[in-house]
Amino acid sequence: GQNLSAQRFIGSAILGMNACQIEGDDVHGFYKIGVNGGAGVTLPLNRKQTWSVSAELLYTQKGSYKRYLSAGAFDTTNYAPSMFTDVDRTKPFNNKLKCNISLDYVQIPVIFHYEDMTSGCSFGLGFSWSRLVRAKEVYNGFTRTTNVRSHTYNISDWSFLADANIRLYKNLTLNVRWEYSLVPIRTVNFDYQRNDGTVDSYINKMHNHLVSLRLIYYINEKFVP
Repeated sequence: GQNLSAQRFIGSAILGMNACQIEGDDVHGFYKIGVNGGAGVTLPLNRKQTWSVSAELLYTQKGSYKRYLSAGAFDTTNYAPSMFTDVDRTKPFNNKLKCNISLDYVQIPVIFHYEDMTSGCSFGLGFSWSRLVRAKEVYNGFTRTTNVRSHTYNISDWSFLADANIRLYKNLTLNVRWEYSLVPIRTVNFDYQRNDGTVDSYINKMHNHLVSLRLIYYINEKFVP
């Protein structure tokens, strides 16, 4: 169908979820689930409205999560106490949890879209800037002292986005979005000691990587089948 608007700008309400992982944290899999919601505005760029640009203001939860297959899988006896100088000692050790990194952001994505007027499907590419507003971290069973003020993770997250929209019914659309950080959200230096006493040093650069599934309702759009 064709989408005609009485006003130049088209407003939208957005609600959905993220399936997340962090590249570079030695944990693999999109096991971290977070909220993705907010509001957006779309500006058609031509008369037929096949091309448009949208901007959104979102609250989005990213991070990483993985449980141990068996309790007690992590043994602290082989690790020097100096490795855990950032541990929150008020929180108990969790021997079932490998990783639970929670990073909440306020995000502003800008997306350029092309819509196929016959099918009602659209495809978009763009970028986003996110501001970290909450950070918590459990790693190898230890709760770290990580927070926004600790600067463990960068305050800003610049990302590349690609998405697709499928119209479900009139003004209601299903959105699928892929997102990847353009610059590292954290850089960690690791020293690994071999059995012969030599030490290997390497750097892990961490990037947010997630897929979002969202419902978008266009508030002031007129739908003409």
